[in-house]
Amino acid sequence: MRDFAISESPAVQAQLDRLGALSLPSGRLGLDTVRELCDRLGNPQNLMPPVFHVAGTNGKGSTCTYLRYILEAQGLTVHSATKPHLVRYNERIRLAGALIEDDLLAALLKEALDTGADLEPSFF
Repeated sequence: MRDFAISESPAVQAQLDRLGALSLPSGRLGLDTVRELCDRLGNPQNLMPPVFHVAGTNGKGSTCTYLRYILEAQGLTVHSATKPHLVRYNERIRLAGALIEDDLLAALLKEALDTGADLEPSFF
């Protein structure tokens, strides 16, 4: 899947180029690859606070935005991951309401891509 993500940060762009080079999933269905990658990364998903997972055809972005505003108005710290982005890939990840910084995004993408390189993950 070509995402055509462009960043002004050379470090982020290098990792986005690597993401863009990944193939679409073909013939490999299931979660084996992502489970193995999570295992190698120390299963960071197990350290996450409670999560809302919003799914469906339409309105996911609006629903996530409403939830974020409601929870933040209650004094809670809210992180979110949404897609697609409109302008910058960073828009996909908000930490405590702020877009993820370029340095952190580049480092996290690099870690995941380096760790799973031999797994041949897909962008999906």
